[in-house]
Amino acid sequence: MFHTPLSLFRVLAFAEVVSWTLLIAGLILRATVDLSIAVTIGGGIHGFVFLSYGATAVLVAMNQRWRTGPTVVAIVSAVIPYATIPTEIWLHRTGRLDGRWRTEPGAGTDRWYDPLMRWFLRRPWALAVLLIGAIVAAYVILLILGPPGGK
Repeated sequence: MFHTPLSLFRVLAFAEVVSWTLLIAGLILRATVDLSIAVTIGGGIHGFVFLSYGATAVLVAMNQRWRTGPTVVAIVSAVIPYATIPTEIWLHRTGRLDGRWRTEPGAGTDRWYDPLMRWFLRRPWALAVLLIGAIVAAYVILLILGPPGGK
């Protein structure tokens, strides 16, 4: 399904926009009709997608050999409502999402993490289990800590 970094990044960038919409709609419902559960649901979905997008941005940045600047822009774009779509467009137009996953050794271009990343990229199920496990763990820890800004 996600045969290229572009396809995975694009799906998560769009999912982040949808999750922002759910969160904002929940905030509006809470303010207008006192429906607090809407924020709980929208915020929960948004939090999970936010973490998923961040993990995806890091994975794609490592695969694509982005420098620090584009990596930070990609990650920070999730903090600004709806900014992941223009970020995806910019990354795509500048060629930063071109190409395939790095599943084969590069001729003298490998970085320290490439052998492990290649192992996971050749086994997408293992990568999915690792990422989902890490995201769920981060999500649970953040739930235990409480919502942003306290309550």
